[in-house]
Amino acid sequence: MLPLVFAMGACQELEQDVLDGVTAEDIAKSTNPNLINVLKASAYARIVGSWGGHNSIWSIQEVSSDEMSIPQKGADWEDGGQWLRMHRHTWNPTEESFNNSWAYCYSAIGEINNLLVQYPNVVALNAELKVLRALVYLWLIDSFGNVPIIDENSTGSSPANNTRAEVFAFIEKSIKDNANALPKDGGKYTLNFYSAHAILAKLYLNAQVYTGTARWADAEAAADVIINSGKYSLSSNFFSNFSERNSGSTENILTLPYDQNNAGGFNIAQMTLHYSSQATYKLQDQPWNGYASLEEFYNSFDDKDARKKSFIVGPQFSADGTRLNDISAEANDPDGQPLTYTPAINMLAPNAFRQAGVRVGKFEFASGAANSLNNDYPLFRLGEIILTKGEAALRQGKTAAALAAVNQVRTRAGMPAYTALTLDELYNERGREMFAEASRRTDAIRFGKWSLPWWEKQTSTAVRNIFPIPQNQINANPKLKQNPGY
Repeated sequence: MLPLVFAMGACQELEQDVLDGVTAEDIAKSTNPNLINVLKASAYARIVGSWGGHNSIWSIQEVSSDEMSIPQKGADWEDGGQWLRMHRHTWNPTEESFNNSWAYCYSAIGEINNLLVQYPNVVALNAELKVLRALVYLWLIDSFGNVPIIDENSTGSSPANNTRAEVFAFIEKSIKDNANALPKDGGKYTLNFYSAHAILAKLYLNAQVYTGTARWADAEAAADVIINSGKYSLSSNFFSNFSERNSGSTENILTLPYDQNNAGGFNIAQMTLHYSSQATYKLQDQPWNGYASLEEFYNSFDDKDARKKSFIVGPQFSADGTRLNDISAEANDPDGQPLTYTPAINMLAPNAFRQAGVRVGKFEFASGAANSLNNDYPLFRLGEIILTKGEAALRQGKTAAALAAVNQVRTRAGMPAYTALTLDELYNERGREMFAEASRRTDAIRFGKWSLPWWEKQTSTAVRNIFPIPQNQINANPKLKQNPGY
């Protein structure tokens, strides 16, 4: 039987003009890193993909959390009720965003497996691709739990589910077997030894959720590999990690290199800003007026916290200082037509005010930006790794180590250092640091906050701790079994 390398996602042929006349044997013997870079480019392109766009994996992480919602404004953003259900934890297996997220992940896995089959003897390439595949499986285990493990040796056309524990073991082994073959230097756009340990740290931090067995000491050790390397340092300016030209960040460990011309897909300006805010940033396209933060989450930031500027709030102006007006503002909006982003959202549906809700401003919106931004999206950065160490230490009773770690991040934001630390306060600190970085859902589950009620959401059950296997995938593959409770 043929290897199952094309399953669950289309794959592209390698650029033949670049590799014309170069055989697999030539590549295996070559010491030219440019050949390896050409080969792995197609896999990384799949990872960049739709991560930073609407209606895929970033969206389901954020809108299901207490960080963000997409209020329905009449017919605008009704979208079949998908985003209302996502916010209220009443989603079903037929949601388009679940299928998009699944396809995004398995498309990348399929491309990686193709390369591993075509070039099985290129040691450096194989090691990097297997760790990259482990990163994708980290997203899958977190979102869907019991997913099929498909590698370069898989055969057949209809893979069955693996258990969450089996997926965990696969991710862990993939990284531990290959991390030492990765470079300890290089850029932020491809994996190295330290970004491999960032994946491992996040896996171990959530081990109790994924497998039932806590791995706090292992999470701390993996974080220490990065922290103690001296390769990364906290940026003095928090927002330099998210600026349009953030490739020079000393803090970002692994980033997705979005580019408005050559690697589009990062659409947060379009996704969050009011239509009229096009004039504020001279955007090439009109925004969609969707994603807004919840008032309670916004208010969890102290006014002195530098990170509160992650939100866009208050009266809005054009680039020349003219007050913006929304001539279609609802007659009962107390702010009237002058465009004002208010923390309070009058309702989730069906008639949310057009200008209600603070907007996502963590990433710089460069003047004249296109539909897709140029900002690199950080998948891992040192601020998160330091908080990982702090949490893992605190959960082991190592209070001094936890305080030392967490206070590095806290004081960088201009806030006074903690003298004592609880898990609840650490959860809140992670929220302030990691807003809009697809972390909140995972954190809420780990800290036992996920099922609690919040604005426009009732208490939910443990069934909702993982998303359902997309119904489209089950329809196409009868061996797939739905997650319990769906």
